[in-house]
Amino acid sequence: MLITTAEEALKLVKSGDNIFVHSVAATPHHLTDILVKRADSLTNVGLYHLHTEGEAPYTKPEYAGIFHTNAFFIAKNTRQAIAEGRGSYIPIFLSEIPSLFRQNIIKLNVALISVSPPEKSGFCSLGTSVDATLAAIDAADIVIAQINKYIPRTLGDSQIHTSRIHYGVPFDEPLHEVSWGNPTIEQQKIGNNVASLVEDGATLQMGIGSIPNAVLAALEHHKDLGIHTEMFSDGIIPLIEKGVITGKYKKRNKGKIVSTFLCGTKDLYDFVDDNPLVTMMRVDYVNDTSIIRQNPKVTAINSAIEIDITGQICADSIGDYMYSGVGGQMDFIRGAALSEGGKPIIALNATTSNGLSKIVSHLKDGAGVVTTRAHVHYVVTEFGIAYLYGKNLVERAKELIKIAHPAHREALAKAAYERFKQNYSK
Repeated sequence: MLITTAEEALKLVKSGDNIFVHSVAATPHHLTDILVKRADSLTNVGLYHLHTEGEAPYTKPEYAGIFHTNAFFIAKNTRQAIAEGRGSYIPIFLSEIPSLFRQNIIKLNVALISVSPPEKSGFCSLGTSVDATLAAIDAADIVIAQINKYIPRTLGDSQIHTSRIHYGVPFDEPLHEVSWGNPTIEQQKIGNNVASLVEDGATLQMGIGSIPNAVLAALEHHKDLGIHTEMFSDGIIPLIEKGVITGKYKKRNKGKIVSTFLCGTKDLYDFVDDNPLVTMMRVDYVNDTSIIRQNPKVTAINSAIEIDITGQICADSIGDYMYSGVGGQMDFIRGAALSEGGKPIIALNATTSNGLSKIVSHLKDGAGVVTTRAHVHYVVTEFGIAYLYGKNLVERAKELIKIAHPAHREALAKAAYERFKQNYSK
C-alpha cells in the first residue's frame, strides 16, 4: 500500500471508468469529494454502490454526463438523481451483488473504500460495511482506501491486509450518524404485535428504522434470542446488556451477532469496535438462504410501501417512482420460511402520513412486486396480525382487511367483492 493524498490517488481515474463506492456509514466522503473536484477532466464515469449515507455530490445536476450513479439500493441522497435520469437503479437481490463483480458482469476499474488504520500486523478493518465490498476489492483493478481513525475495527470478514490496497489516503472524518427518535404510538403497537410472534430462542433478522426499533424495545422479556441479519442499529444494544440476546441456540455462528452492515449513532460504532461478540460477514454468506435456514426459528421482520389484498408486497417503489430497492427482503423471507419454526413477517403502518391506506385493492400503476403473494406468511399493522400462508385469495383479503385502518375497510371490502365475486366476510 502506497500512502498518498486523495488528489494524487484519484488522478488514476479515467473517463469511462466504473467505480465502486463503499456503503452506508462507511462511505469514503473525502475520496468522493476530491473525485468530484476532477469533474472538468472526466466524462461518463459510472459509480456503483449499495445505499450510501450523507451527501452524494456526484449526483448534482451540474455533473450530468460526467458521473452516473448506479444504485443497487436507493437512499435519500440518490432518489432525485435517479428520478431525473442522472442515475439508475439496478434491481437485484442483495445476496447476488458480489457475483456481478466476481464474474465481471460489471467490470470495476476502481474501488473507493474506507478502512481503519492498520494494526501492527498490517490488517485494516472495513468497519461498519462488509456487504459486497470484499468482492469489489477482489475485482477492481485499483483499490484506494481512505484510512480513517473513526472506522471501528470490526471482526470477521471485515479484516483486510494492506497488501490488498494499492493506495492509502489518511483522512479522519466522523462516520455519518442516524437516529430515528422515539417510535409513535402506532409504531409501538406494531412493535408489540410483532413481538408477540417472536419465540424464545428465535434468530432475528430486522431492518433499521422506527418499526424495527419498536420491535426490539418490545422484546426485553424474551430469552436467548440470536441475531443473523443483514443490518442492525442501536436498538440491539439494550437487549444485549439485559442478556436477552445470547445466540445460545443458533446453529451457525453460535453466540455471535452476525451482520453484513450496520448504521446508527456513535454509541453503536463504539459498541462494535473490537467487539468479539459481533461478526461482520460478506453479504453472499449472511443473505444466503441455505445459511439462514440452518438457524432455529428464524424470524425475519421486513417492511413494505404497500400490499395488495392478495398479499403482493411492493417494497421498492411508489408507483413507478423508485424509492429504495429489492435489498435482502426476499433472501430472508425465504430463509425464514425454510427455517424450522421460522416466521417471515412484513410489518408496516396501516396508513401513510397522508392517511392513505397501505393495504390496497391493487398496487399502484408501475409498482414493483418485491415479495410475491406466494412467499408472504405474516403481515402486521397497528391493528393486528394477518396470517396469509395457505389461504385462498378471498381468505387473504379478509385477513388483510381486518388489519387495515377502519376508515378504509369498507372500500377494501367492496373492492374485494368486485374482484373475487365472493363475500369476503363469509
